Amino acid sequence: MQMVVDSLRKKGKIYKKMQDVLPKELGVRNKIKIYKATDVRGYFWAIFAVSQKSRLLMKDVHKFEEIYAKLTLYCDHNFKYKIIFIDAPLCSKAKKAFQEAGWKIQ
Repeated sequence: MQMVVDSLRKKGKIYKKMQDVLPKELGVRNKIKIYKATDVRGYFWAIFAVSQKSRLLMKDVHKFEEIYAKLTLYCDHNFKYKIIFIDAPLCSKAKKAFQEAGWKIQ
């Protein structure tokens, strides 16, 4: 979590509250870190951190959209912003699909 907080703080994003959501609670088997955060203006953020060796493809975009849908149902509210931290190579089509779906890629 500290890596995520530090990198967002460098960009000027400060959060009042940040909670870790376990993937097991959402029924997801992926190795992913999920956080829900509230910034100082009161907006809700969904923050995903992915660390894998293989390239992220279009099928992964759909997978993360499904996880995001489960997260909104689990938390009972929609998020204003969605950020994904990717520590892997990213396919150009997947990057475009993430951006069209409203994700901010870090």
